[in-house]
Amino acid sequence: MGFSNHLFSLLLSQPFLALLLPMTATQNSNLFREYIGAQGRAVKFTDVPINPDVDFHFILAFAIDYNKSTTPSPTNGRFHSFWDTANLNPSDVTSIKKNHANVKVALSIGGSSVGDTIPVTFHPTSVDSWLRNAVSSLTSLIQQYNLDGIDVNYMNFIMDANQDMFAECIGRLLITLKRKRVIKFASITMYEDEPLQSYYKALWNSYSQVIDYVNFIFYKYPASTTVSQFLGYYEIQRSNYRGGKVLTSFISKGNIGLTPANGFFDACRTLQKQGKLPGIFVWSADDSKSNGFQYEKQAQELLAMSTKTPSPSTPIQFGHGYSNAMKNWWAIWSLVALVAGVV
Repeated sequence: MGFSNHLFSLLLSQPFLALLLPMTATQNSNLFREYIGAQGRAVKFTDVPINPDVDFHFILAFAIDYNKSTTPSPTNGRFHSFWDTANLNPSDVTSIKKNHANVKVALSIGGSSVGDTIPVTFHPTSVDSWLRNAVSSLTSLIQQYNLDGIDVNYMNFIMDANQDMFAECIGRLLITLKRKRVIKFASITMYEDEPLQSYYKALWNSYSQVIDYVNFIFYKYPASTTVSQFLGYYEIQRSNYRGGKVLTSFISKGNIGLTPANGFFDACRTLQKQGKLPGIFVWSADDSKSNGFQYEKQAQELLAMSTKTPSPSTPIQFGHGYSNAMKNWWAIWSLVALVAGVV
């Protein structure tokens, strides 16, 4: 009887449960991400301040499956680098990662336009042909630049490319690149819009297991957005991408969405206190260069505190992964129930 009591106490002890809960609980993180190279401002990795106490991701914007002719057209998954390669080249990637152990570099596929004039459209001929070309061309780019991850950033779609086709192309791409160890992480990026969200929800519903981060563009909401409204929007997107790490975001130029000057960091601190701030991303380093990256510094200082132990009064938040984890640990809970019965 004494042994049963001891075993029961052990199984329900905080240290033991801590081994299980962090796998599925939504928690704070010190992840900071910033897009770079899309706007031709000659910004370099070394221009951007890097706090050693954050996990820092540069995201090269963009790799696009369009050709580079005077009238760019879709290439069915054959991606080319459209970021500022003169200032962000393979040796620059190697150097910034060597000098900052906390830095990783990814590329983003898609984007809104080629040369600010031609909309980038997801335009596959077929799932298999697009996938074959995408795996080949992206593997080459990622290995050439010694990159760590990929971000999916399509905003426009041809009529024939429905939600299921998008989900299959992108989902199978991420699975293949991860299986071959070409990438370590993947993210998806979108904003509040239909039908745009329907494409990413379809992808999430089928392939969330290979998506590490959701870069939600909160700065697409109105400039009049208040802190309380922002927090409401955040909960909506957490529900849309249930169980995912939904990052907050701001744009460094322009009065769009909840800005850093008008309460963005107040909203982030509220989420942090609730244990619900998995990271922040910024658009973009190109724009921030002119103001000395003042908000990047502030964001990183805030995130550097995210890994501190949360207050005991802070409730643990669970996503859909929690119920799945409980199913996977059925044997443990069965044992707990058995011991409880004996006791």
